[in-house]
Amino acid sequence: MDIIQLLPDSVANQIAAGEVIQRPASVVKELVENAVDAGAHRIDVIAIDAGRTSLQVVDDGCGMSETDARLAFERHATSKIREAADLFTLTTMGFRGEALPSIVAVAQVELTTRTADAELGTHLQIEASRVVAQEPVACAVGTNIVVKNLFFNVPARRKFLKTTATELNNITTELERIVLVHPDIAFSLTHNDAPILNLAPASAKGRIAAVFGSRIADRLLPVAVETPMVSIHGFVGKPEAARKRGAQQFFFVNERFMRHPYFHRAVQEAFTRLIPADEQVPYFIYFDVPPADIDVNIHPTKTEIKFENEQAIWQILLAAVREAIGKFNAIPTIDFDTEGRPAHIPVYNPNVESHTSAPKIDINTAFNPFDTTAVNASRPPHTADSPEQRLPEFAQRATATTAGWEKLYDGITRHSGDTTLPTDTTFDAEQAFANASFFQYRGQYVLTAVDDGLLIIDQHKAHIRVLYDRFMTQLSAAALPSQRFLFPEVVQLSAVQAATYAAVSDDFMRLGFDIGDLGGGNISVNGAPSGFEGIDPQSLVTELLATAADYGDLPAAALLGQLATTLARAAAIPNGQVLSELEMRDLASQLFCSSNHNYTPDGQPITAILQQDAIERLFKD
Repeated sequence: MDIIQLLPDSVANQIAAGEVIQRPASVVKELVENAVDAGAHRIDVIAIDAGRTSLQVVDDGCGMSETDARLAFERHATSKIREAADLFTLTTMGFRGEALPSIVAVAQVELTTRTADAELGTHLQIEASRVVAQEPVACAVGTNIVVKNLFFNVPARRKFLKTTATELNNITTELERIVLVHPDIAFSLTHNDAPILNLAPASAKGRIAAVFGSRIADRLLPVAVETPMVSIHGFVGKPEAARKRGAQQFFFVNERFMRHPYFHRAVQEAFTRLIPADEQVPYFIYFDVPPADIDVNIHPTKTEIKFENEQAIWQILLAAVREAIGKFNAIPTIDFDTEGRPAHIPVYNPNVESHTSAPKIDINTAFNPFDTTAVNASRPPHTADSPEQRLPEFAQRATATTAGWEKLYDGITRHSGDTTLPTDTTFDAEQAFANASFFQYRGQYVLTAVDDGLLIIDQHKAHIRVLYDRFMTQLSAAALPSQRFLFPEVVQLSAVQAATYAAVSDDFMRLGFDIGDLGGGNISVNGAPSGFEGIDPQSLVTELLATAADYGDLPAAALLGQLATTLARAAAIPNGQVLSELEMRDLASQLFCSSNHNYTPDGQPITAILQQDAIERLFKD
């Protein structure tokens, strides 16, 4: 009995749609790319309920004839290629002929389209791959396509769609990847009748500023190089634009967005020793290569691209970014801030009588460098709340002990035993640390002796744990206390950031932020949680929004915990800060009174013990 049979077209279309159409953002990507290929000068995207209820894309492109409109929804029907050789000369965004058939397989679609040489257009209604109605209609030149009830016939797929905020973020992200590479086209995005994006034609840098704000545009360096193999142009961020999370990073090849971790490493390599290892710079880099030298036909999403000369292009990219950084550092800066400076600096003239007396030097003939009493008497006493006064004394003491600690540090990774303290330990921090001596190593680790050996504490991570527990304890009772700024900070949000903030604004208020909505994607940060004085509000809000975007699908309590972790990380003692022995003892005591002295809230180790027997082995013959 024969058991192999051909699947019906409707089933085959649904299977294919599982790869091409994964969420509403996939629909936006495919329809907008088709509008770009149609030569549109303006493209409008209108979403209802983040695409669950409706997605509409309107363009003023070339439109379609009645026959083309009907044929466009057949699988592998395309106007982009004719034969296999055309795959190596692609100049369009789409070419597979899978997008529209995949969409109509899992949604209800209405299409209205007209070409410039036709008096009437065509209106089509399609549901689950079946044409329900077709009729002539009066309409503007171009294409208007409405996708309703996405995944109405695939309940499992619809059930696993994320929250409205997350799906809207995905739509905005997909649209950003297109608008950045087509600055000559006007775009708009509207969600539930509220404008999200409204972009007029602009230059490449002007489009970046319109999408992500003028602040990031002002921190970009131009990158440009021309070779027979590849043309590279675009922008890369200055070192001060680096951040740990949420950096805008985009690669485009032949006007197509791509992901390329290998080229990303080239950009990061150019910033070695200019930025911290855990930070990344924004970049917007455009590659132009002969179509025959790349292969875009790897995955239906067409974001994974293979290059024939990948290693050579990597070297060219690295050199181009380094050249941009070098030019930036070589250009002398002109400081126009002259407020408070003398209007005129007199020039010495020996022929003119001067009324200025020569400087005098007072010498203390009774000074004895070996008399510590005299030295201490001439210096103000050190207090626990004045670290600036403690710094010179402790820096000298730390320098004197560095050589000894470095020898001990070299053996830690080779000879350490148990690296953490048990969470159920009966270790009494107050008693153990009462008479203990504390030392700081390289401005990062706090060391003290315990019964088992040498206790090593990462000061930055320890403070993260202490602050996190404090924040969560306060949040369980009420919102964190807020400290208002004398001068509010205006922050310009990108479309993605604005959508994220709208979803988590209540959480920001609980965290102690006082933020006002100025409209147009601008917010006013009027206050921040107490204890965050001196921290840039723009960077803090941006990092929190990046965390919210990453964890937006978590329950409210879990999301608040992630935001508290980010907040604690921003306020924690930085590595390199010199601490007094009193500060080190206090930090260690607070850590061992916390909920988990071994790990930070995100699972990074805080403490380690160099066992006593391991120390003794270091000094055996």
